[in-house]
Amino acid sequence: SGLSSSPSTPTQVTKQHTFPLESYKHEPERLENRIYASSSPPDTGQRFCPSSFQSPTRPPLASPTHYAPSKAAALAAALGPAEAGMLEKLEFEDEAVEDSESGVYMRFMRSHKCYDIVPTSSKLVVFDTTLQVKKAFFALVANGVRAAPLWESKKQSFVGMLTITDFINILHRYYKSPMVQIYELEEHKIETWRELYLQETFKPLVNISPDASLFDAVYSLIKNKIHRLPVIDPISGNALYILTHKRILKFLQLFMSDMPKPAFMKQNLDELGIGTYHNIAFIHPDTPIIKALNIFVERRISALPVVDESGKVVDIYSKFDVINLAAEKTYNNLDITVTQALQHRSQYFEGVVKCNKLEILETIVDRIVRAE
Repeated sequence: SGLSSSPSTPTQVTKQHTFPLESYKHEPERLENRIYASSSPPDTGQRFCPSSFQSPTRPPLASPTHYAPSKAAALAAALGPAEAGMLEKLEFEDEAVEDSESGVYMRFMRSHKCYDIVPTSSKLVVFDTTLQVKKAFFALVANGVRAAPLWESKKQSFVGMLTITDFINILHRYYKSPMVQIYELEEHKIETWRELYLQETFKPLVNISPDASLFDAVYSLIKNKIHRLPVIDPISGNALYILTHKRILKFLQLFMSDMPKPAFMKQNLDELGIGTYHNIAFIHPDTPIIKALNIFVERRISALPVVDESGKVVDIYSKFDVINLAAEKTYNNLDITVTQALQHRSQYFEGVVKCNKLEILETIVDRIVRAE
């Protein structure tokens, strides 16, 4: 979705045939480079080029890459939002870990660029900030994506991201009752919503260069407490891709079998101290949707376990499920229950993906990667 000038229409979609990440393992040069990187010092060479976005003959991007010391930062980021203190652990880890077996994933991340994770073909949706909010969310649904970079024609640059969290925040802030239409959702433009929501606290879009290391990407996700990181070419200004925790973890997991396995991968969650065990937010099957949305906003979480009267987890309601309200145009009645709202997925829902604290990290990582 290369934009060196403002898009001709408010919504611009770059759509090619989907290229599965697993296909990378069948590209000899890429596989050889990745295996090499798992046991070698960081490699600063630029090997890869996403075919849809840049000419193969173009030289490597000359953007500076800053390194921050870390221990298996990819796993830390991919297992969920950064908790308090995680960043400090990243910043103050002993440098000696880089030369040890436990630092193999860190070396892998430092040796690979964001370019390497960009699929050969992918879909990227870009919204102009003059587009109506409602149309933008409908476009997310229609294109099967969860977020889109925002392009401001006046500045001729990307200024932010529109995500499902914005949809939730709008519903949370303006919903009154089933009888009252949400004017702000129906009529506001994206730029109006941003002005009202951010209220003069505009911050530059957090993004990363395709030439930066995956280590830097993980560090940025944690430091900025974000779930999506747009990859933007600093020379052309083109948006290439959106990195997520899971995408990075999936990329890493593809090559775990080719690397030495750190001891912590064989430790269980209890031994590693991973997980949230206190003050857990949850809802019941009869909880109104608006209450679930309020919890999402107030607790800043991405999913809520649905618990029955006996305390058993029977379902899960995630932020991603909320976009279905836009798909079915049912967002004007948020007094319906969670059970009613989840009926749309009953045909293909395979149950809640669970784990217990005595399972080892390797098993959990594999389960997270395989879960859709």
